[in-house]
Amino acid sequence: MKVKYTVEKGQDAHYLFIQGDLVGDEVGPKLVELVSDAVNDKIKTFVIDLSQVRYISSSGLGVLITMLTKMRNVGGEVYLTTPSEHVKKLLIITKLNNIFTVFDSVEAAREAISQ
Repeated sequence: MKVKYTVEKGQDAHYLFIQGDLVGDEVGPKLVELVSDAVNDKIKTFVIDLSQVRYISSSGLGVLITMLTKMRNVGGEVYLTTPSEHVKKLLIITKLNNIFTVFDSVEAAREAISQ
């Protein structure tokens, strides 16, 4: 399944909603570019909604890590929201759950950001 995504630009954060399998191939550089755009817009928080992502490959994980690194390099943060059970397990196995802050919902992330 091809990846589709939409971006919602808030005042404090940009929100990325991904649908499909995140395998990082052709869409990876585009997603990383979205973080660069956010940084250029002086946005320090990037929220990635994973509720519609069924599968993430190792290169897909690489894309998420690159996005996080880019944000943290400017003192920002990337939050993940609503991972499926499969994605949650993957984050635990790879220990990325210790690196990323994961919220149960986009709303929970919005609340945390606005405090």
